[in-house]
Amino acid sequence: MTIRTFWAPAALSLLVLSGCSSTPVSPQVKELHQEVSQLNQQMRKLTNQATALEIQGQLNSQSTQGAWLLPQANTPVELQTQLGKLRLSLSQVAGEANGSRANLNIRATDDQPIPALRATVVWGEMDPASGKPLNAGSLSQTIDVPAELMPRSSVSVPLRLSGLTPEQLGYVRVHDVEGTAVNKTGP
Repeated sequence: MTIRTFWAPAALSLLVLSGCSSTPVSPQVKELHQEVSQLNQQMRKLTNQATALEIQGQLNSQSTQGAWLLPQANTPVELQTQLGKLRLSLSQVAGEANGSRANLNIRATDDQPIPALRATVVWGEMDPASGKPLNAGSLSQTIDVPAELMPRSSVSVPLRLSGLTPEQLGYVRVHDVEGTAVNKTGP
């Protein structure tokens, strides 16, 4: 008799509990789950951006020539050159058939015009373990800004960053900035 009185409430409890697990989820609970998922994605994105910004800052603090831009940092960098101070940033990083494309935005930050210039742009991957740039496999190109930059003006230079998808693109380094002679033809 005692066994029956014990098993009956236990069986009834299991039946009630199994019924609880099969009840449909309310729309409010689904919406809350979606909001939590979106917040988690935003937190991952902000954490990745903060990490990239910290690495970008370290690279630029140790660099005596040139500037490092990390696409994930999404933050401009100032570069002091012989020509004057430039503010550099990347925008519109997107994939294309054989790699990535992006715009290198160059802004003159001094009160003096910046003459036409030429610079070397190097790009490559970051070591996922150390967070340092991988020089092996890096590629480069020379860019030209053929016109003078007036004070506080900017120009956008399209870059073709072959060989790396936007997800693989770890850094873009701008260095060897020098003035170019403008060919003037007289009458």
